[in-house]
Amino acid sequence: MTGHATDEATDTGAATAAGTGPAAGTGPAADAGTGRGAIVRAARRAFALRPYAEVTLRGIAADAGVSASLIVKHFGSKEQLFNTVADFEPAADELFAAPLGTLGRHLVLTVVRSRRAQQGDPLLRVVFSLGNSDERSLLRERFREQVTSRLTALLTGPEPALRAELIAGQLLGLGATLSLHPSGAGSLATPEHLADLYAPALQRLVTG
Repeated sequence: MTGHATDEATDTGAATAAGTGPAAGTGPAADAGTGRGAIVRAARRAFALRPYAEVTLRGIAADAGVSASLIVKHFGSKEQLFNTVADFEPAADELFAAPLGTLGRHLVLTVVRSRRAQQGDPLLRVVFSLGNSDERSLLRERFREQVTSRLTALLTGPEPALRAELIAGQLLGLGATLSLHPSGAGSLATPEHLADLYAPALQRLVTG
């Protein structure tokens, strides 16, 4: 299986811990009554929680409340749908769209605002890729290539690869914490306040 990609699980059941977020163009505004956003969210859940071979377009359609033919209309095939929902590139574009001097704060604000606007975390789906199946191995590889390695190339100073890995880990930890406490103190705090508390440690890693 080649060219596969997947997105995250939602905040229900086992997927609650994922709290993962949609790729660009899959939020509420992008849906516009077409069902595309619902399909993408259902596909994230399916591919995050079950092996690729066990996922069916019919099952995704039932979860999304649409017909399987509508999925084919929008995405063509299961493989193309997998590719659509698994790409970290749009999330990375948003996460890294700030100068290094303010990147730590921007990272926190982007993660929190994405979760609240799109009911999902832009990165956390990779946590569900710890199995040995081909598609989950590919998901980890894409995360490393599109997120960690890209961040490594942006950083200056000593040990950029190590610092990039630690930054990615802290962002995943933030997403996991917010997912584990969906109605906790973090859900009541503004993105700015969360950034005030969480971003300084990230910025130290960014600055080196």
